[in-house]
Amino acid sequence: MSKLAGKVAVVTGGGSGVGKSTAALFLKEGAKVVIAGRDAAKLDAVAKELKAEDALRTLPTDVGKADQCAALIAFATKAFGHIDILVNNAGTNIKDRTLRELTTEAWDMMVAANMNGAFYCTKAVLPQMLDRRDGVIVNVVSVAGKRANPLGGAAYVAAKFGMGGLGLVLGNEEKDSGVRVSNVYPGEIDTPILAARPKPVTEEQRALILKPEDVAEAVLFVASLPPRVSVPELVIKPTAQLYW
Repeated sequence: MSKLAGKVAVVTGGGSGVGKSTAALFLKEGAKVVIAGRDAAKLDAVAKELKAEDALRTLPTDVGKADQCAALIAFATKAFGHIDILVNNAGTNIKDRTLRELTTEAWDMMVAANMNGAFYCTKAVLPQMLDRRDGVIVNVVSVAGKRANPLGGAAYVAAKFGMGGLGLVLGNEEKDSGVRVSNVYPGEIDTPILAARPKPVTEEQRALILKPEDVAEAVLFVASLPPRVSVPELVIKPTAQLYW
């Protein structure tokens, strides 16, 4: 039996990488899915590739804007009746990422994309989950939200720590409400965000790190467990990557 039969999911950052792979896996497991992202052309390309017209919708969304997040949740609810799973996956990074290099404008953009968006989407979907006493929120954070490695950069690390803290607090607040929250912390992943690295990533390095589908499997795992089970935190990393 499909693991997500009858479920409805919203996945942010769904135009590529982990979001795209998560949407594809959720569809395979019987869910109806709405994917969001800033690039309408990428969303259209994903929709054509996944070929799931009856079960897939797309909506261009900038998760750094509260009104667009509210519109996304309203759109998905109207399309499929309700939302069972929210995957806060949208995120970005920049090349000039040390504190010395950061501008206030870059800081604000990074916090909006990597942390505020998770809050906005969660805040918008939470009332209906509380009404039904059922729902799963999965935050795709980063090991940068567990270990303050300079590789991620000051703004990215700070935002991801905040995103992780948001998920843990909400999970504890709502432990008796039927709403479960899981933070998934991936290590290095072979996704388009690598293009923003200060130093290019070699093909040899790409071969060693996680693939988007690996993280999608972790998201599916925490999202498909029975209501009695909650996974507050799950770290998934390349075997060759240090975790300290």
